[in-house]
Amino acid sequence: MDVPFWMWAAVLSFIVVMLAVDLLAHRKAHVIGVREAAVWSCVWVAFGVAFGVLVWMNWGAEFGQQYFAGYLIEKSLSVDNVFVWAIIFSYFAVPREFQHRVLFLGVLGALVFRAIFIAAGAVLIQNFAWILYVFAAFLLYTGYRMIRQRNDHLNPEQSLVLRGFRRFIPMTEAYHGQKLLVRRNGVLLATPLLAVLVLIEFTDVVFAVDSIPAIFAVTDEVFLVFTANAFAILGLRAMYFLLADLIHRFIYLKVGLALVLVWVGIKMLLKIDLFYIPTAVSLAVVATIITVSVVASLRATRGQGRKSIPQPTDPPFRVATDEENIELEPVWKRRRTKAHTRQQSDAADTDGESETRGGVEADREVSTKDGGSR
Repeated sequence: MDVPFWMWAAVLSFIVVMLAVDLLAHRKAHVIGVREAAVWSCVWVAFGVAFGVLVWMNWGAEFGQQYFAGYLIEKSLSVDNVFVWAIIFSYFAVPREFQHRVLFLGVLGALVFRAIFIAAGAVLIQNFAWILYVFAAFLLYTGYRMIRQRNDHLNPEQSLVLRGFRRFIPMTEAYHGQKLLVRRNGVLLATPLLAVLVLIEFTDVVFAVDSIPAIFAVTDEVFLVFTANAFAILGLRAMYFLLADLIHRFIYLKVGLALVLVWVGIKMLLKIDLFYIPTAVSLAVVATIITVSVVASLRATRGQGRKSIPQPTDPPFRVATDEENIELEPVWKRRRTKAHTRQQSDAADTDGESETRGGVEADREVSTKDGGSR
C-alpha cells in the first residue's frame, strides 16, 4: 500500500481541525445530554465510515476491508474504555460539566500514545518476525482472562497510580472548576481533576496494549492501523456520554470482546505459518460476535432504563466553594509579579542613587559658595 506524504499530512490536519472544532463547541463547561452525545457520535462514525470508503475507492477492496475490520475492532474494544471511565468519574464524583474537558485531554493523550505504540509495533514486526507469536499468545491470554474476570470491575481506590500521584504531587481536596492546577498561599497545587486525567491516561495505555496487537492481526499497513485507531478514538467522548448510563445493560459485551480477542489471536497464529483467513471473513466474524453480544445483552435487560453508576457515600473529593475559589491566586501571575517587583526594586535603587548623587552635588555647591563668601 503506497501512501503519499500528503495523505498523511491531510489526515493529521483533519484530526487537528476536528479536535479544535470539538474544543470550541464545548469551551464552556456544561452537562452534555443524550441528544447532543448522539449527534456527535453520528458525526464521528460518519467520518470514520467515509474515510473507509475513501480507502476502498483509492486502494481497493482488500485494504478497505482491512480498515473496516480494524475500525470495528477498535470501536468495540473502546466500549470497555467507556465503562472504565464511567466507574472512575463516579467514584471520584467528578461533576458532569467537567468531564468533557478531562476526556478531551485524555483522547489527545491517547492519540499520542497510540501513535507511539503503533510505530513501535511496526518496527518490532518488521525486524523480529517471531514477535507475532508473542502478540498472538498475548491476545489469547487476554481474551481468556477477560472471560474469567468478566464480572470484575476496576477499583479506583486501590489504584497504585492514584496512590503514587497523591504521594508525590501536592494537590487540593476539591474541584476548582475545570482547572487542573491552582495556586494557593503561593504554592502550586494539582486539583483532583488532574489526578483523574492521569488515571484515565494510564487506563488507556493498558487498553492500548490489548488493542494494538489486535488490529495488527487484521492488517500490517501502518497507515490503516493508525487511521482506524484515530477515527475510533475521536468518537470516544461522545460515546461515553451516550452509553455511560447504560453500562448495566451490556451484560454480555465483555464476553463478546473477549471472543473477538481470541478470534484475532487465532487468526494471527494461522497467518504466520498455515494460511491467511480472508479479511472479509474476519470482518464478518467480528461484526457477528459484537452484534450477538449487544443484542443478547439488550434483550436480557429489556425494560431497564438509563441508570448512572451510584457514587460513594463519602467521595474522596468535593467541589470547592465560591469562597475557596476567590482565595486562589493566579497560577502563572506570580512569576511575572516577581520579575516586575525586581524591576521596580532596581528602578527604585537607581532613583535612590540619582537622588543621593544630586544631594551630594548640591552639598558641594553650597560648601563651595560658603567657602567663597568667607
